[in-house]
Amino acid sequence: MSMLTTDKVIMNATAQDKYEAIRMAGQILKDAGHITADYIDKMLEREEIVSTYVGNGLAIPHGTKESKASILSTGISVIQFPQGVDFGDEQAYMVIGIAAQGGEHMEILTSIAVICAEEENMEALRHAKTAEEVITILESEMEL
Repeated sequence: MSMLTTDKVIMNATAQDKYEAIRMAGQILKDAGHITADYIDKMLEREEIVSTYVGNGLAIPHGTKESKASILSTGISVIQFPQGVDFGDEQAYMVIGIAAQGGEHMEILTSIAVICAEEENMEALRHAKTAEEVITILESEMEL
């Protein structure tokens, strides 16, 4: 069973700012039963501590260390923003929310960062037309 399913991928989204984008990523995780509502607050709190923008048009919002109790199961959400979302000095075109239990957190974070460090992967994600395309790109490079 894949961790990433079409109901956790939003295509052609828009957001007023990075906080709205983070809330959207968190809401997908909540709706899928991976987190409680408290986790979304912790995702926003983390953004205040340090930006979750990692470069190359990608932001990976996730909760703080104190948010572990709000994670019900490991899951990821993916949102494509063709016009970009302002994350400070940079534009994020892909926002991938993470909620992971135990040691899975760093593994998922690292896998996503490695995939998205490749310019051709980010271009493919940015220009994907369907959720299935996004899932195929991400799953081709990582064990979801």
